[in-house]
Amino acid sequence: MFLSSSILRKLPAAGLIVASLGLAGCSQEKAEVKDIIRPVKVVEIAQAHDTRTLSYSGSVRARTESTLGFRVNGKITERLVDIGQHVAPGDVLARIDPSDYDLSVKSAQAALDAAERQVETVELARKRTQQLFAKNFAPKSQLEQATLTYDQAVATRDSARSTLAQARNQVGYTDLKADREGIVTAVNADVGQVVGSGTPVVTVAVDGEKEVLIAVPEMEIAQFKPGKDVKAGFWSDNGLKLDGKVREVAGSADPQSRTFAVRVSLPNDPRVLLGMTANIEASAATEKQLVSIPLSALAEKDSQSIVWTVDRGADTVHARPVKVAEFAADGVRVAEGLKPGDVVVAAGTQFMTENLKVKLAGGVAQQSASAEGASQLR
Repeated sequence: MFLSSSILRKLPAAGLIVASLGLAGCSQEKAEVKDIIRPVKVVEIAQAHDTRTLSYSGSVRARTESTLGFRVNGKITERLVDIGQHVAPGDVLARIDPSDYDLSVKSAQAALDAAERQVETVELARKRTQQLFAKNFAPKSQLEQATLTYDQAVATRDSARSTLAQARNQVGYTDLKADREGIVTAVNADVGQVVGSGTPVVTVAVDGEKEVLIAVPEMEIAQFKPGKDVKAGFWSDNGLKLDGKVREVAGSADPQSRTFAVRVSLPNDPRVLLGMTANIEASAATEKQLVSIPLSALAEKDSQSIVWTVDRGADTVHARPVKVAEFAADGVRVAEGLKPGDVVVAAGTQFMTENLKVKLAGGVAQQSASAEGASQLR
């Protein structure tokens, strides 16, 4: 409010007093508006991490599992082990009826006895022919024939011996035996069942190195290579943490789940039991850095997503356009517009105006920059 000097001279004394009060009121109003300083809550964008953590769950299993079956056909008459039982090399796991195989042994033995008697007979004939040939009482062709008959008899005897050995082996195959130490993890056939040779009967997890089998989706399988170091945790014991190593990566994806089987070797530890649920964590390089901010820090101006940043030197706020990548449960992922060290107004963005004087309330919280998909749980 401004009054010229000519107008002031014409005003009476009362008018001068009123005008003076009006000017004082305007000056005081301007001072009050100018001195407004709004306290704000802010977060500081920290340095983004260069790596992220991949997490997948799997079960502990033996590195080697043997599915054992009989080498001959037959009907199971005994099952001598149960699931969870520890077995040693040579322990009998199951038996099938050996009756037919015992008969085969007797038949093969009889055939061998006959073949040996035949060899003895032709041997006598061959020796007599040799004596007659030496005295010129027998032609050479007769000696050759006797020798040929003897060789045939010997061959028949050797074949009978092999047949007997095979029959005896088959009798031995009616006992299913463990060939290594381990724990029975499955029984696939029971007493009374007729099984063929090679039919799975008992599965034994061989003692020794254990591993964890996990399923990794195709978008992350490139992060798993044989020899990669990983960390293994166990649901049954939060304090049990072991260093593992990727041993094997499947060459093709499962046709149904479209995931790749990855086997992680574990060090020998008696606290790790077969069947336990394990969590495998592996570090991976971050391909794209995203800054995470609270949802309350995001505002909009002229249809553009913005945040209000604080100039620490001048204690003023300024609007800055940002590019939102995604919304998450813990805030907003920002792809462009923010960098480590920026101070962002975390609440009350509706009261912000350009160059507004602010005061940082309660210090500066720190909001770490995060990578997209930094932590995944499968």
